[in-house]
Amino acid sequence: MASMAQLSYILGPPTHLFYKNLRFCLQHKSASFMTTKRLSFSSTITCSATNRSSSDSQISSAAKIRSEVLSPFRSVRMFFYLAFIASGALGGLIATTQLIAALTNSARASAVPDILQGLGIDLGAVSLFAFLYYRENKAKNLQLARLSREERLSNLKLRVDENRIISVNNLQGSARLVICAGPASFITESFKRSEPFTESLLERGVLVVSFATDGNAPSFQFEENEEITTKRKRLWQLAPVYVSEWFKWLDEQKKLAGVSVESPVYLSLRLDGRVRGSGVGYPPWNAFVAQLPPVKGMWSGLLDGMDGRVL
Repeated sequence: MASMAQLSYILGPPTHLFYKNLRFCLQHKSASFMTTKRLSFSSTITCSATNRSSSDSQISSAAKIRSEVLSPFRSVRMFFYLAFIASGALGGLIATTQLIAALTNSARASAVPDILQGLGIDLGAVSLFAFLYYRENKAKNLQLARLSREERLSNLKLRVDENRIISVNNLQGSARLVICAGPASFITESFKRSEPFTESLLERGVLVVSFATDGNAPSFQFEENEEITTKRKRLWQLAPVYVSEWFKWLDEQKKLAGVSVESPVYLSLRLDGRVRGSGVGYPPWNAFVAQLPPVKGMWSGLLDGMDGRVL
């Protein structure tokens, strides 16, 4: 597991050449290619638009196992719900045949109220346990979808510097990622708004992934103070690699949230890599500073659960 101290600093802000290559990748999504080019600021961009098979959308066995571990008694509950539904349906079937026989035989007419009462109980039981099963199955599917989303996110690639590409899961336990995705102007404004909170964000393990979805280069203005510039570059050092995979993952999340594909968004991750918050518009840097505990010091580890609830 990579620690924050091991992360390299970006040597400078992205250039327009970086985003020209990014735009080239976006315009050729249907083609299968991989290209690496040396850029003017001694960095590289790797693009991939390889079409994946339909099996990628299926839930992996690892996600299913994690779901079982997180909810060990769900399968047992669902089994009993099905058993009760079957029992109630069988009882209802028997009661229905008895009711038909009683209605066609005047000698048994006195048994009709009791039969109706039993039939009502059976139908009520079937309805109740069917609702419980539906609710449990819906919770299971939502949990599997979330785990699958986290799994795909953890496998996405990030560039730390010109010589190092890592997966998102390499930062689990050491950094809280904030993904800023939108036009270059949105990234630039997010960069400016984060300036007063730079040091506090770094103390809380926050690192920003700037993803300019329009292929243009955001304008990063750094201070003349070398120490401040170093911290600012450290906070904004990460950039997506294999942008088609990032687009695919981000579009899925927007679709699930009912957000327009063109909307600029942010997503904040917990230390364990799970999504803790998201929204349309600029990241609330001041809220991150107020809500997140530092990653070092006497409270580190103890307050990791204060990352927030999982979406």
